[in-house]
Amino acid sequence: MAEVKLAAELRTDFGKGAARRIRREEKVPAVIYGHGAEPKHIAIDSHALMMALKTPNVLLRLDVEGKSELVIPKAVQREAIRRFLVHVDFLAVKKGEKVTVELPIQIEGELAPGGNLLEHVLNTLPVEAEATNIPESVTVSIAGLDAGHSVLAKDIALPAGSALAVEDDAVVLQVVSAQAEAPAEEAAEGVEAGAEA
Repeated sequence: MAEVKLAAELRTDFGKGAARRIRREEKVPAVIYGHGAEPKHIAIDSHALMMALKTPNVLLRLDVEGKSELVIPKAVQREAIRRFLVHVDFLAVKKGEKVTVELPIQIEGELAPGGNLLEHVLNTLPVEAEATNIPESVTVSIAGLDAGHSVLAKDIALPAGSALAVEDDAVVLQVVSAQAEAPAEEAAEGVEAGAEA
């Protein structure tokens, strides 16, 4: 995973008013924490940060007024409607250090014919990986799976250097029968027919 370098500035004003002022300047208020150090309150250019966060679990090298900080995003708050960045929490990391992250799950292949549905029990897969080598995602093949089949965490091939941070037998995906809803629909039609009579 490549590092993304961004400039950040320390901030000394806190509270809602200060945060609004920072956002008016097209910057995002953020905090760096970790390694037992005092949290650092910073501001980062909103457009540059938004572009960097398009990569899940991106590794950022922040230049905080001449000092370099290696971080990963841990909590990203967005405005509910327009989705602009409101606040970001960063975790300071070091080369060789292990961190727990949530990897997006990419699906490939087609289910067995029959109109069955794929249910995502987990939307992301928790894994432990080296902070400077976090995979972008994991890929799961659902080719030929039929109703009643499940994909467990242990069935997913992890990128080198990663380990599961969830129980091996945790269900990640399952295939459910679309016909399970048909009797309920037929019953509703029967009630309507009875009402018309």
